[in-house]
Formats: sequence, C-alpha cells, structure tokens
Amino acid sequence: MNFSELGLCPEILAALERQGYTQPTPIQQRAIPEVLAGKDLMAAAQTGTGKTAGFTLPILEMLKANERAKPNTARVLILTPTRELAAQVGESVATYGANLPLNYAVVFGGVKINPQMMKLRKGVDILVATPGRLLDLYQQNAVRFPKLEMLVLDEADRMLDMGFIHDIKKIIKLLPEKRQTLMFSATFSDDIRKLAKGLVNDPVEVSVAAANTTAERIEQIMYPAQKSQKPRMLMQILRNLNIPQVIVFSRTKHGANRLVKQLDGDGFLAAAIHGNKSQGARTKALADFKAGKVQVLVATDIAARGIDIDKLPYVINYDLPQVAEDYVHRIGRTGRAGQVGHAISLVMDEEFKTLKAIEKMIGQPIESRQLEGFDKVELTGTTPAPTRGQRPPRKPAGKPTAKADGKPANKPSRRSRGQRSGPKSTSR
Repeated sequence: MNFSELGLCPEILAALERQGYTQPTPIQQRAIPEVLAGKDLMAAAQTGTGKTAGFTLPILEMLKANERAKPNTARVLILTPTRELAAQVGESVATYGANLPLNYAVVFGGVKINPQMMKLRKGVDILVATPGRLLDLYQQNAVRFPKLEMLVLDEADRMLDMGFIHDIKKIIKLLPEKRQTLMFSATFSDDIRKLAKGLVNDPVEVSVAAANTTAERIEQIMYPAQKSQKPRMLMQILRNLNIPQVIVFSRTKHGANRLVKQLDGDGFLAAAIHGNKSQGARTKALADFKAGKVQVLVATDIAARGIDIDKLPYVINYDLPQVAEDYVHRIGRTGRAGQVGHAISLVMDEEFKTLKAIEKMIGQPIESRQLEGFDKVELTGTTPAPTRGQRPPRKPAGKPTAKADGKPANKPSRRSRGQRSGPKSTSR
C-alpha cells in the first residue's frame, strides 16, 4: 500500500515524498482511514512505529478544507507528557503540512508564558501542549475550546505514569462533548481503559508492534558489572564501538550530570538532558546532538521521550530503568524505520529482578557477554536492590554542608526560521 491510497491530498503527498516516504507503516495503514472517517480511536503502538504521523497526517487532511480558528481558540488539541515529545509532534505538523495554509503552536512549561499567550491571540489550527502549561494558559484566558474538533492524547500511558491524570480530567471538562478523540498508548492497560471510559465514544481499537516485537530488529546484549567498574566499562565500550553518536540512559538526573563530567574528562563530547535542565539547555543539547556536535547524549527516561533521530545505531543502558516498559521505549530510539539497532546494558546484581522483568516482557533472554579486561561478575540476585529514594548516610559533623542554590532557568535561545508556505509555527 502507498500513501496515495489512504485518501490524502496532493499537498500532503508531496510533503511525504520530499521526506522519502512512500509506504505507510502498519499503524498508519490502520489508523489513518479510521481517523478520516471521523471515528474515535484507541491505538496501541510502541515508539518508532510511525504513530505520530498516524494522527498528524489525517488531522492535516481534515483541517485543510474548513474555516480557520477564531482568536484565542484551537481546532485540534494534542496533549503530550513531555516538552521533547511536544516539540517532536510540532515538527511533524510542520513537515507534513508544509504545503498547507494551516498554523500551529507548541506550548510547554519551563519557558516564559507571556510569549505563548501572544502567539495564541490569533488562534491556531493545531495546539500541541503539555497538560500543566495548557491549564496555566486557560486560567489566564489565553485559549478557549468552544469549537474544538479533535482531542489527541499521545503516549497516554506515560501521562498516567507521570501523574497527569488529574490535569487530564480538568482539561476534559473544558472541552465540548461533541468532538473526535484519539488515544495513543504503548499498551491498553487497565488504567488506560479506565481513563478511556467517558473519553472516547465507541472507539475503534488498533494494536500493532507489541512490546516484544521491538526486539526483533534490535540486537540486545548485556555486560554484568560492578558499580565501581561501570564508568571504565562505558569508556571502553565507546572506544571499541568507535561510532559517531550514542544515547546513554541514566536512571537519575545527578547520575546523568556526573556521567557527562566523566565522559568529558575522557575526551568524549557529551551533554545531558533531564528534567532539572532548563528548556533552553535541553533544546540546545538535543539540537547539538542532532547536528553531530555532541557524540554522547546522556538522558533520563522522561527527558528521552520524544527524541527521534534517524539511523541512530546504538543505545546504552548505563542503569536499567525502574520500570520494565521503559526499557522498550529506551531501545526504541534505535532500530527505527526498519533499520537494525543495537542496545547494550550494564547490569549490576542488585538489578537482577528488573532484568528478569524486562526479559519476561520482551519474551526472550538478553545475551550476556564478558568485557575484556574486567573481572567476571555473576548475576545471582543476592544483592538487595537499593530502596527507591534512599539516601546515603550523612558524613560526620564538622565542616558545614553547603546548600545547593537553585539556579534560574536559562533564557531559551531564539532560532531564526526561514519562511515556509506550510503551517506557521507560533512557537519557538
């Protein structure tokens, strides 16, 4: 099947062709016709399956023929759990709608709200937002939804995991009951189905790329490790691979910062991306990585959502994630669009239970290898896992402990954008 068979207009087809896309992915084949038919949708799809285009393409098709948005309103609302994912969705709208007279805005926290309020004054066809910032804008009368045509919840499972359920319920009450609703999630868990009740009306269910299918195109290996060995093991792996770029996942923000310092000290160009970074710093780190200025991007799970980089050959789990499902999202950063990917994990004995949960989820064992030059480590599960949130004991009193001062967020840098005939971005 080709995109031309899905009922998309010539302007969208031309934009797809310019990107080199001719054939839709399975989620796009199944979702696009249902959305164009005006049906509510519940779609289960993992990252890397093309799900973003699965809803942005039909949205653009449906909006192109109707009247423009009124001041301080939006015709379509797309909710995402993170800033990075919101930016990625915005890029998708801009790319595929480049030949259409539509406009869009991307709004999220971590940056000043006044410029976003100004951008919403004329109204937007598509508003991409994180829940908290959207409620802030609504409370300041910057946006209303009297004639909202469609609501999209992207990565609904992650929004629940991050505690956005109450914000989502508040937002739903602000929207007209008569609308089309799309929900995209990694799985149809009981919590997701509970959220869907009263949200979608007689939805069509589409499910592709189950959790274990991601593993089919990604080679996964692990190196058992002692905590003290892990920094040196990572450096050796990076030298052995001799690859231009890699994403390294850290479980904690402080661990990510510490790892960047160690990488820089060992001659690697590295940057961290996590929730404590200002939006300007996160945007710059990601832009530098995409431009090839940064070799190693160290990321936490939440910050990594929305990172979409073509032909990324490797990801490395410096720490295993707290939740097994996040492992699938991590390794989904590689092996995209049918490419072969590689995932390497450094696993400590205290992570044994997490490892087994991951292997059960992906439906296969992860191959264990021995890294030359390091002591052999047996994974037996006898070392107790650290309690979540547990702090190390304080040092004896003597010298006063310096209190960390909160640093103001960096002012986000503005990037000049060339004129384009497609959707006008009302955000930077």
